[in-house]
Amino acid sequence: MNPKELYTERIKTLTDEIIQLNKHNRLVVILELSTIALAIGCIVAFTMWSSIVALVVAALFVAAYVAIRWKDSINSRLSEQKESIRSVYQKEVANLNGDFSEFPSGEQYVDPRHEFTLDLDIFGPQSLFNRMNRTVTTGGSDFLAKELAETRVRSIGEIERRREAIRELTEKESLRTAFLAQGRGKKINTTAIKEALHEVQQLHVSHLAAHQLTYIAAVGSIIVFYGLLAGAIFGPLSGSLPMLWVLLQIMVVYLLFGRTLKRIYQSINIILPRLGTYVSMIMQIVTSDLKSREGRDVIGKLSADEQDALKSFRLLKGIISDLDQRNEVWVPISNALYLADYFIVRRFLLWQDRYMMRIEDWIDAVSHFDALVSMATFRYNEPETTDAELVDTDEVVYEAHGLYHPFLGQKAVRNDFAISDQHYYIITGANMAGKSTFLRSIGINYVLACCGMPVFAERLRVSLFSLFSSMRTTDDLAHGISYFNAELLRLQQLIETCRQNRHTLIILDEILKGTNSLDKLNGSRLFLQSISELPITGIIATHDLELGLQPIATSGTQELSKMEQEPTDRFHNYCFEIQLSDEITYTYRLSEGVAQNQNATYLLKNILKTALE
Repeated sequence: MNPKELYTERIKTLTDEIIQLNKHNRLVVILELSTIALAIGCIVAFTMWSSIVALVVAALFVAAYVAIRWKDSINSRLSEQKESIRSVYQKEVANLNGDFSEFPSGEQYVDPRHEFTLDLDIFGPQSLFNRMNRTVTTGGSDFLAKELAETRVRSIGEIERRREAIRELTEKESLRTAFLAQGRGKKINTTAIKEALHEVQQLHVSHLAAHQLTYIAAVGSIIVFYGLLAGAIFGPLSGSLPMLWVLLQIMVVYLLFGRTLKRIYQSINIILPRLGTYVSMIMQIVTSDLKSREGRDVIGKLSADEQDALKSFRLLKGIISDLDQRNEVWVPISNALYLADYFIVRRFLLWQDRYMMRIEDWIDAVSHFDALVSMATFRYNEPETTDAELVDTDEVVYEAHGLYHPFLGQKAVRNDFAISDQHYYIITGANMAGKSTFLRSIGINYVLACCGMPVFAERLRVSLFSLFSSMRTTDDLAHGISYFNAELLRLQQLIETCRQNRHTLIILDEILKGTNSLDKLNGSRLFLQSISELPITGIIATHDLELGLQPIATSGTQELSKMEQEPTDRFHNYCFEIQLSDEITYTYRLSEGVAQNQNATYLLKNILKTALE
C-alpha cells in the first residue's frame, strides 16, 4: 500500500475499535451503577435483619465494583491512545491532500538575511518545514529548523549517518506513530522546561536533609512516635506523650524544610503537566532497538547507567506529584505520621545531586529523536524520491536527471541539468515560464541532500559546497532601505559569504531589479564578470535577453552574447521557451539557448481587450 492507503485503512480500523470501546464503556457505567446499588441494598438488608449473608454479598458487590472500575480505567486509557493514534493518521491524510494547517509552519525561523532559507521556502506557510514538521516538542522543532538552515558544509560521513538513521525510522511506522501520538495535546515547551530546570539548579537548598545522620534521626523519630503511640494504646503510657512528640516533629520539620519546599515547588511545578509525556517518550526511545549509529547514540545518551534518564524523570515526577498534593490539612498529618516534608526534600536533594547535570542533555536527546521522526515521516510519505549520490571533491558538482520541485508532486515537469565548477548558467524565459521554480528546485533538493533526506529527482549527483541565493529581496522602509539599496546589500552579503567559503553555488533571480533596463544590464554584466574571479559557481535567471544569445533577424541564426563570448567559456545559456498562438503554452522544459518569446505584452493586450469591450 502507498502511504495514503495505509493511513486511510488504519483510520477505518481504529474508528471501528473506538466505537466498540465506547459501547463497552456505556455498558461498564451501567454495571458500576448496578453493583453499587446492589451493594447498598445488601447493606440495608444487613442493618434490618442482621444477616451475615447480606454483608458477605455486599462485600462481593463492592469487590465487583472495584474490578469493573479498574477495567474501565484500562479501557478509557486504551480509547484515548487509539484516539491519539487515529489523530496522527488523520493529519497525515490531510497532509497528503495538500492541507498542512495542522502542522506548525515555522514562521519564527524566517530570516530575510539567511543565505538561502527565505528564497527557497524553507520556513513559513506551505514551506518545506511546514510539510515536514511533525515534532511534539519545541526542542525537536528547533533541531529540525537548525538542520534545514545549516550553512556549515557537512562531511559525507555525517550525511550518511543521518541518512541511515532516517531510513531505519522510515521502516518503523508503528514506532513513529506511537511517538507522534504523544503530541496530540499542546506541544511540549522545551525552553520553558529547561528554564525551570535551570532555576532548580540555581536553588540553594541546605544539604542537611541529605546527610546520613539526619536520615537516621528521622527514622528513629518515627520509630519513637509509633512506640509511644503503642505504649499509650496498649500500655501504661499517657496519651499526651505521643501527642507532644508529634507536635515537636511537625514544628522541627516545618522550621527546617517548610520554606525550602515552597521554593522548590514554585520552581518546578511548571514541569509536572509534561513529565508523564517525557517518561513515555523516553521509554519508547530506549526500547526502540535502533541499529543505526545515530539512533544508537541517542539511545546511549538516555539509557546509560541502567536507564538513568527514565529513572530521573520518574523520580522527578514523583517528587512534584508529592509537592502538588501538599495542603494545609495534609501537611501536619503527613509530617506527624512519617515526616513527609523531610523525605521530599531528601529525595529532591539526592535527585539534584545525581541527575541535575545530565537532564538537559537528555532533553536534547529527546529533541534530536523528535526531529528524526519528522524527517523519517517525510521520507515515508514520499516513496518516489531517491537518495542523492554524494561526491567527495572540493569542486562544485551538481548533475540532475528528472529533477523537480517537491511542492509540485505528480504534476511536476522534470528536467535534466548539470553544473560544472566555476561555470555560470544564464536562464532566460517569459514570465511564469518556470525559471524561478527551477532555481528553487535546484536549491531545495540540495538542502534535502545535505540533511540526509531523499531528493525529488530520478538521479542526483552532488558534491558538498556552500549555498547562497538572492531571489526575494525586499525593501525596509522602517529603516530607510529602498528596494535597490536592499539588493546591493544582499549582493554585498553574497560576496562576503563567498570569500569565507572555498566553493559556493549562488542562485540569483533577476540581478538589480530595482533600476532601469540599461543600468540593470550593465550592472549585471559587471557583477558576473567580477565574481567570476572568485571560487563561485552560479545560476542566474533573467528577463534580459542581452545577457544571453541575441537573434539576428536577417538570417534567423544566433550570435553569441557578450557574456558567452568570454574566452574562458564559462558562461552558458539555457531557457524556458513558451509557444504563442491563440493561447500561451507553457512547456516548463529547459533547453539550451535564449528564450525567443515573451508574454507580458501578449497578456496585457488580452486584459485590455477584455476590460475595454
